[in-house]
Amino acid sequence: MIKNYFKTAFRNLWKSRGFTAINILGLAIGMAAAMLILLWIGNEWSMDRFHAKGDRIYWMYNRDRVAGEAWAWGNTSTPLAPALKKDYPEVEDATRAIDVGFLFTVGDKKMNVQGLAVDSGFLSMFSFPLLQGDVRQSLTSVYDIVITEKLAKKLFGKENALGKTIRIDSVNNCTVTGVLKDLPPNTQFDFEYLLPWAYPKKLGFFNDNWGNNWPRTFVLLKPNSSQKAFDAKVRTITIDHTKNDGNPSTTEVFTQPLPRAYLYGKSDNGKLVSGQIQTVILFGIIAAFILLIACINFMNLSTARSEKRAREVGIRKVAGAERKTLVLQFLTESVLLSFIAFIIALLLVQISLGWFNQLTNKQLFIQYRSGLFWLSALAFVVFTGVLAGSYPAFYLSSFNPVKVLKGAFKKVKALVAPRKILVVTQFTFAIFLIIATIIIVKQLEHGLNRDRGYDQNNLIYIRTQGDINKHYAAIKNELLGSGAVTMLTKSANAITQRNSDSWGFRWNGSTKDDEKIDFVRLGTDADFTKVMDIKLMAGRDIDVYQYPTDTNAVLLNETAVKMMRLKDPVGTIIREVGDTSNAYIKVVGVIKDFILESPFSKKVSPMMVYGPNKNYEQVIHLKLNPANTTADNLRSIEKIFKKYNPQYPFESTFVDADYSKKFTDVQRQKKLAELFAGLTIFISCLGLFALAAYMAENRVKEIGVRKVLGASVLGISTLLSKDFLKLVLVAFLIAAPLAYWLMNKWLAGYSYRISIQWWVFALAGALSVFIALATVSFQAIKAAIANPVKALRSE
Repeated sequence: MIKNYFKTAFRNLWKSRGFTAINILGLAIGMAAAMLILLWIGNEWSMDRFHAKGDRIYWMYNRDRVAGEAWAWGNTSTPLAPALKKDYPEVEDATRAIDVGFLFTVGDKKMNVQGLAVDSGFLSMFSFPLLQGDVRQSLTSVYDIVITEKLAKKLFGKENALGKTIRIDSVNNCTVTGVLKDLPPNTQFDFEYLLPWAYPKKLGFFNDNWGNNWPRTFVLLKPNSSQKAFDAKVRTITIDHTKNDGNPSTTEVFTQPLPRAYLYGKSDNGKLVSGQIQTVILFGIIAAFILLIACINFMNLSTARSEKRAREVGIRKVAGAERKTLVLQFLTESVLLSFIAFIIALLLVQISLGWFNQLTNKQLFIQYRSGLFWLSALAFVVFTGVLAGSYPAFYLSSFNPVKVLKGAFKKVKALVAPRKILVVTQFTFAIFLIIATIIIVKQLEHGLNRDRGYDQNNLIYIRTQGDINKHYAAIKNELLGSGAVTMLTKSANAITQRNSDSWGFRWNGSTKDDEKIDFVRLGTDADFTKVMDIKLMAGRDIDVYQYPTDTNAVLLNETAVKMMRLKDPVGTIIREVGDTSNAYIKVVGVIKDFILESPFSKKVSPMMVYGPNKNYEQVIHLKLNPANTTADNLRSIEKIFKKYNPQYPFESTFVDADYSKKFTDVQRQKKLAELFAGLTIFISCLGLFALAAYMAENRVKEIGVRKVLGASVLGISTLLSKDFLKLVLVAFLIAAPLAYWLMNKWLAGYSYRISIQWWVFALAGALSVFIALATVSFQAIKAAIANPVKALRSE
């Protein structure tokens, strides 16, 4: 019986090869697009779910109210991890991690490498397998180091790296005590080596003060421990440890399951309820839309061909075929077609996967050896086949055999209604994606075109490694004399990065609530505002060479002045709460707000720009001479830095390129939305094209009669096109409010955002009408210019 179903299915599909090909192509493209999106969603969802103890690992977060608003962030106090291990019996282990970067030297090889400094239990907590070494002994000594397999090959080639020595920053020798398997692509961690926590501490990178919120802290709870109960116990730990300080903390702590931290990492009034999950949901909806549109194509063409199959159904029923037999026959055809489409889709996915990985910055692949993959593939094929074929199967099998064989079937105009509903549904999805794509593109441009508050042109920065700070005066003089640089200044961090925050300040007229204002701190040298071209709104720039007391000077940005309610800010004395010494900082100027963080953040943080501090000046910003080529400027600069700092490789970063990284996620969303919106429109047009061809074929006698009676080509084309355009307009009326509502929710994730304008819908409507008209008109004009004599003779 089943064999007969397949034989009949093949025969029926082969009879209408043209429509079968369009069905298969539409389904294949829809399946391929859905599979690519599902691969990406699967990768996002699997982030850090591979750890053997993952169900018990939690990321510790801080939560506090800053300027009346609750905030949550994933950096906690330095002593938190040891305190959790010591005082909380439900804690099996706790570890800290901070990002570090050092110069590695092995023989003649020198390279700057990024890694993590962690507590000794890090490798026992997380499932990053060691290829060589002992997990329990790998990070016990201050000069131990664990490196990845990839870094081991870079440094030592094919030699055994275990026990080898790496010179770090030309100061200390560290011994390789372990080699890690390269990190999987589905982890939030990004490092090439692990150092013991004691190493940066020995170098004086930080202290064990509860007010030092630098590391990420992870806790492993014992089996059967309750996250909710633990959160309730640990909530006030920072408050309890600082209550006797001069400046007690009001910061609470709480936990977030490690995998959830990736998807729900964005703070909304102190709660982690949004983040990457919004993008995952958005593209999940897009995948469903694309697959549904491809299935609707199948439904439309199957029901459109119902007249051709009606006599077959009538004869079968008269011959004794039951309805369930006919349903199974039609579903078999649908699943068979779905299977063929899936094979083509699999080929399309494999061909496009390399390009798609580049676009998404992922390492996605199909696990052909996995039984789960083939089981999922079978389910996917059957689901798509049944979804696409269910309506045609039940619709075709419902024909009354008596009416069909008498020819009454053709007179039932009501049978066209379901087809119209499907066309409307299909174009509703397509128009929705057109509107969504326009809004995503405009939102990206909105951020890109935002006034940054400083000039990025010809601006680079170089990190002060090795002897650069020691020889800074000589380096500065030679750079200015080289003609390659017009200005330069030092600062604690790059102008594109936020590295340090502080609160707990008081000034004349301040209140207790003002002590919670979170100021961004940026230490600088002289000429900072000149090099950055930041406008001074009041006072002067910091210049320790002209004003030696400027080591205690500070610039405030406009936002800080407003939040501090300073009418005449220049000259204001600011002190730290709880500081009993006579230390203070003095406001010497006010600068215009500039964007240090994301351009999509509406609020600019209050900022204090400090005078120079030799312990924190880690970056030199240089303004390149526009009269020379960039390559010539960089060659001259490199020569000078090599002269005074020969042991370190020369590395520079363009500020505009560094700033553009803030747009990476949105740019990917934009490109993906454009890609899948384009595919959706193509699939919709494919179905509309085939449907128009079939409608023209069915009305060939009517067209012939009209032409004989004098109808023009334009009149006939309009006749055949207007019904489709009406359906597209109905789809637009449904899609527009739906898109407005959903895209407003998406835009709510950006505080600096566009408002949705009326012209977006006008443009989407015009585009959809144009695309539909262009698709249908080809078939309409082809039918209109055909010889009417041939048409009437054939009838």
